[in-house]
Amino acid sequence: MAVVFTAAAFIPSPPLLVPELSGRSDETLGSLREAALEAGSRLGALASRWLVLGTAETADSDAGWQPQAGETGSFAGFGAPVCVALAPSQADGRPAADCSPETGNVDAGRDWPLAALIAGWVRTMSAPEVTATVSLLPPSTSAEAALAVGVQVRRELDAAAQPVGLLIVGDGARTLTDGAPGAFDPRSAAVQSDIDRALSKGDRSALAHLDAPLCEELGISGRPSWQAMAGAFTSDPSTALSLYCDAPYGVGYHVGMWLP
Repeated sequence: MAVVFTAAAFIPSPPLLVPELSGRSDETLGSLREAALEAGSRLGALASRWLVLGTAETADSDAGWQPQAGETGSFAGFGAPVCVALAPSQADGRPAADCSPETGNVDAGRDWPLAALIAGWVRTMSAPEVTATVSLLPPSTSAEAALAVGVQVRRELDAAAQPVGLLIVGDGARTLTDGAPGAFDPRSAAVQSDIDRALSKGDRSALAHLDAPLCEELGISGRPSWQAMAGAFTSDPSTALSLYCDAPYGVGYHVGMWLP
């Protein structure tokens, strides 16, 4: 049987990726946005179906979350009625559609978990013909459990009938500067450096051995999903591509791809 797992792309989840929410056009946001959309475009060129892995915002709030058939998501809760979709038939793949209830649109977008909204935005903007499904891991998922999720995901992807790609959504440390959302923690720089090196080099072992409790203390939401990505690869990737690696606003963001 042909292996149809094509690649994994990883992106962060700041709502400011969406131009209508940022109200800014500075180089930092522009570079991050461009990299995220490039990752989506590259993944879309390799696979018409994506499995999105992200971290739930709380231990149980997003457990088992899935959108209703034909439903669109909305960033209205973050300040702008920008609609996103997980399949071409939803909102016709139109980016930045006004889906506020005030418009009378019966398909007005609903609040989705942030990881699903970001994945939907990247899909809608960069690969509108792709169909995506979302799976969210609890933030307390242990390293062993996250790796096991990845192994199971790989089995499912290899059994699929068409090419499939992984889209990983998650952020690094939120404690890298005094002005960071989680304030400054002197331990965060070393941990973030290890994560960035592992993602850049395709080092599955380094990701697998991230300290889960420490990552949680540092606000590293991407840890469970990155570890699941490591579990989905049966060996280190043949190619590891880093498209963006920086820490604007004191939060570690990394965009890139791994190819089997």
